[in-house]
Amino acid sequence: MAAIPDPTDQTAAAPLQRAVEVMDRLRAPGGCPWDATQTHRSLARYLVEECYEVVEAIETDDPVLLREELGDLLLQVLFHARIAQERPAPDGFDVDDVAADLVAKLVGRHPHVFGPDEGVRTPEQLDEIWEQRKRVEKGRTSAVDGVPVGQPALALAAKLVSRATRAGVVPDPTPPRTGDSDDGNGAAEIGERLFTVVRDAVAAGVDPETALRNRARVYRAAVVAEESRSAPT
Repeated sequence: MAAIPDPTDQTAAAPLQRAVEVMDRLRAPGGCPWDATQTHRSLARYLVEECYEVVEAIETDDPVLLREELGDLLLQVLFHARIAQERPAPDGFDVDDVAADLVAKLVGRHPHVFGPDEGVRTPEQLDEIWEQRKRVEKGRTSAVDGVPVGQPALALAAKLVSRATRAGVVPDPTPPRTGDSDDGNGAAEIGERLFTVVRDAVAAGVDPETALRNRARVYRAAVVAEESRSAPT
């Protein structure tokens, strides 16, 4: 049985390689029983949670917490790659394959850095090139192809509006309602109002998800303050 890598051993492999070795040890026979039973599906919720924790560390401007949460997010990448490594060819892959694909993608989508200088300078130009290359690589035919519909509703609406606006597509702002679009409690009308707010936010260059999350923090603080005032002394 292989020894667990010592993270304090300065003569050992680089920290990233040691992280891969630790993940291998946890997943291998004789390792951690919990880790050994995990699948891509069982880990999905943890991946989502870790992403939100990284966002919170960024928004609260906590560099110490951000460093920790990025490590937790990296664990999820290593974990999923380690599980995929156990698949038979040709479906199996490991973390080196993931890194190799990333390098190829970054180089391919930054011709102004790794290829001929085409005079591209502004962030807006670069963003447009990035989107164009993604559409070609993935064979997308619609401006909204590739937008994950499983993300939070505000973020989803904002991404769809942003993609459509960039492509110059302006659909009817009030599409006809289908028979199952409302259940009699005003849900469709509320949805329309929320979508209008999202559209206005995108037009103003505001991320509605971040704006609402910031407002929710203010509300949370107010709730805690009210509870403190109301608490018996």
